[in-house]
Amino acid sequence: MSAKFVNEDLNPQQTETDTALRQLNAQLTEKSRLLQTTLTSISQGILVFDVQGRVDIFNPRVCELLDLPERLLASRPTVQALTRYQRDRGDFGRDAALVEVHARNCVLGVAAGAPDDLPSHYLRVTPAGRTLEARTQALPEGCMVRTFTDVTDYVQAQATLQKNEERWKLALESTGDGVWDWHIQSGVEFYSKRLLEILGYDVGDVHLQARGEFDKLIHPDDMAQLLRARQAHFDGLTSTYADEHRVRCKDGSWKWMLSRGMVISRDAQGLPLRMIGTHTDVTERKKSEALIWRQAHFDTLTGLPNRHMLRDRVAQEIKKSKRDGLQLAVLFIDLDHFKEVNDTLGHNSGDRLLVEAARRISDCVRESDTVARMGGDEFAVILTELLDASSLERILQKILRALECVFQLDGEQAFVSASIGVTMYPLDAGDIEDLFKNADQALYVAKGAGRNRFSFFTPALQQAAQNRVRLANDLHAGLIGQQFRLVYQPIVELASGAVCKAEALIRWQHPTRGLISPVEFIPIAEASGLIVAIGEWVFQQAARQVQAWRTALDPDFQISVNKSPVQFYQRGKTKTPWAQQLQAMGLPGNSIVVEITEGLLLDTSSSVADQLLDLHDAGIQVSLDDFGTGYSSLSYLQRFDIDFVKIDQSFVRYLIPESTDLALCQAIIAMAHALGMKVIAEGVETAQQRDLLAAAGCDYGQGYLFSKPVSAPDFEAFMAAQASRTPELTA
Repeated sequence: MSAKFVNEDLNPQQTETDTALRQLNAQLTEKSRLLQTTLTSISQGILVFDVQGRVDIFNPRVCELLDLPERLLASRPTVQALTRYQRDRGDFGRDAALVEVHARNCVLGVAAGAPDDLPSHYLRVTPAGRTLEARTQALPEGCMVRTFTDVTDYVQAQATLQKNEERWKLALESTGDGVWDWHIQSGVEFYSKRLLEILGYDVGDVHLQARGEFDKLIHPDDMAQLLRARQAHFDGLTSTYADEHRVRCKDGSWKWMLSRGMVISRDAQGLPLRMIGTHTDVTERKKSEALIWRQAHFDTLTGLPNRHMLRDRVAQEIKKSKRDGLQLAVLFIDLDHFKEVNDTLGHNSGDRLLVEAARRISDCVRESDTVARMGGDEFAVILTELLDASSLERILQKILRALECVFQLDGEQAFVSASIGVTMYPLDAGDIEDLFKNADQALYVAKGAGRNRFSFFTPALQQAAQNRVRLANDLHAGLIGQQFRLVYQPIVELASGAVCKAEALIRWQHPTRGLISPVEFIPIAEASGLIVAIGEWVFQQAARQVQAWRTALDPDFQISVNKSPVQFYQRGKTKTPWAQQLQAMGLPGNSIVVEITEGLLLDTSSSVADQLLDLHDAGIQVSLDDFGTGYSSLSYLQRFDIDFVKIDQSFVRYLIPESTDLALCQAIIAMAHALGMKVIAEGVETAQQRDLLAAAGCDYGQGYLFSKPVSAPDFEAFMAAQASRTPELTA
């Protein structure tokens, strides 16, 4: 009964167990089927080895990749047997030793129970030419799985990429550039042989390939800029990376390098993985740029800042003075009589004088001040942080004293002085343009006041400058509106009292200001260049007048006209040479005498010399005005065939018997006659002066003793009176 009871109790339980077992088997069958399907469908070949090293599981793909019969693997060969089978077929080729080592290590690893130490992977080439990557992975309980992946396409792509990179590097290096390759995450850096050569390093200097070593060669002042440019490219803000910086060479010197490159690979998050680029040596270009910049901002002769740099310095100092509440002064300095020194001693001596003048001016100011050369013989100074006027005047006096000392120039001595115009910020002006304008106006006054002095800008100077500007504008209108007229002063032959010459002098009848003296408007006409047109008008009026007087008064009558140096320098603005104009009027060249100043003779340019010789060849005589007041040289007098010398009125004004002035006049007359020139004395106002000059052999006299400058009709009346021996027309 009990047995029956037991049997009856066990049957339901057995049924449940059987059911569970059937379900489990079904699940295992399904999983096996799923596993087999998976193994069949994947692209990798798979071999699973059990703890004894025998093939336990494989898929069709491994048979395909290794060209193995399915029945062989189904026989569950060991690793060693399978390796021997493949070796005997010649499957391993040149990779045989590598494969056998891996197989042996695999067996040893399994036997030792240390599968974690198994080699991870290797590459091998099949007889069919496919490249396989074999990977071994340990499984629990001493089993192993080995996968085979066909990486032929990847390997070939890598080989192609490497070949292309080598070609790219060779191509770049052929241009003289150095190549670099940076694997950013690992820190591995490659620098080409050419790049190392540029910097004086050897291929053996392998320490440069280590992480961050090359960056240590970058100049500290350039590092921040480089990092900014690099980070901007990393962040995608720039399509390429480019930066110029200095790199220390092996010998300790520095070279400017242009570094260019780009990131060629990034990770999934966009972080840079690899960057390649070049280094170009731009040291010579940088030197050239520095030279060009210096030439653009500094005077090549003296090394001082030029006008362009001066403007930048003034702008900087204005900002500083505005911030600190201090004053600054701008000085314009002009060397008096420099042109005469330059012309007499030559341009080389003139250049040496300018260099020495620059040094002397610089020695008179502080290092914080600026001395600049504006051009020619003009300098400028910026005096900063001025506390009072007395300190400024001490500096001005110091500059004047320094420049009036003798200049020793290769055995020759030269003397110059200085005229200085001074303006103050913010007292006189608040910007650069007004400061420069004010300083120039003050300089104009200093020169006009006798030179070798300084003059401060005042509002009155500004008014005077504005008057000059208005006068320059009025000159244009005056020429068009026929506001000019000529007057004529007789030139008398002292021995006979005959008048056969006259000097033409210009007068300006301004419509509102009345008669304006030539002393006032001629300098403005010269500065504006209008003197060329005015001079041309004077010549044409004088030519027509002498044509009439040669018919009415004397067939040999001459009229002298003054020709400004500016007219010689701007000869291109005269359409027809004077000689041709005279010829067209039927007048001989000697009907006009051209009066020039002594300074013109000191001009060594071929243009001036050619023009003077052209006048001589055309028969136009030349008279040297105000002789004795300038820097004439006897060699110049001979060289240019001067016809007349005019003794300046300053030597005639106080002419009395046994005076120094008389001795000077006698010497001038004797010298001129010895050189074949005739002499005209200006400013003759007394009979005694006339008689002393005549006794000394002076050829002609001109002055108020004979007549003041008069209009053409009055001059004709004067000549008629002379002819009838009536009393002379006097002032």
